[in-house]
Amino acid sequence: MISKLAYVSGKAQLGANVTVEPFAYIADDVIVGDGCWIGPGAVLMDGARLGRNCQVHTAAVVAGIPQDLKFKGEYTTAEVGDNTMIRESVTISRGTAAKGKTVVGSNVLLMAYVHVGHDCVVGDRCILANRVSLGGEVEIDDWAILGGHCAVHQFSRIGAHVMVSGGSLISKDIPPFVTAAHNPLSFVGINSIGLRRRDFTNEQIEQIQEMCRILFQSGYSYTKGCELVEREMPQGPERDMMLSFIRNSKRGIIKPYNPRKKNEDIG
Repeated sequence: MISKLAYVSGKAQLGANVTVEPFAYIADDVIVGDGCWIGPGAVLMDGARLGRNCQVHTAAVVAGIPQDLKFKGEYTTAEVGDNTMIRESVTISRGTAAKGKTVVGSNVLLMAYVHVGHDCVVGDRCILANRVSLGGEVEIDDWAILGGHCAVHQFSRIGAHVMVSGGSLISKDIPPFVTAAHNPLSFVGINSIGLRRRDFTNEQIEQIQEMCRILFQSGYSYTKGCELVEREMPQGPERDMMLSFIRNSKRGIIKPYNPRKKNEDIG
């Protein structure tokens, strides 16, 4: 159902059973998958690509022009997977020449006022709580959760199954499976609750705990810690994911566990 009070370009491609509410705006170069709901006042600009069964709520803008002075009007897109919910006043910029597209995965929840900058990649089943802001070219892997008001520096990377405390300032990379909090942002443990909810076995969780003990709680440099993990722990997907993430980090890894700093904060 398309409201007569909405603007939908005749060049836009809308799938079956799409609802477009009053005062929504859909530009020429837009593709909307089956079963999507476009709320009142939502805006889909040129380059917007929505998968199936997405929701775009009031005042959200998908594929807005990048907030990057290097952008020269090149053809780019903003691509959203299936079953993703884009709540009120979310903004998703389209890509630039750097990557050509901004990507938000499937089964993602972007709460109100989230901003996804140009050329970002957000994996599947992520949750970005209210007012999370991603600078350009941020990468967030599957199942990550960012608490409200987190600000993520451009080019940062956040690993899979990560939990980040609300209000965090993220300027370094956060490895997979961990929980991060404090200012400056630090490792505070593994995301054991999230891992159990996603059917990780007790053995897998124990191995992740031991790996993180070596990397973040033993006082070693990350280079030395990775060497010890590789030598002392059995090969497996979680170990390999962690080692690859740390060794390929371009911005550096968040601070390790520091009990002295914690005690100073309490005092």
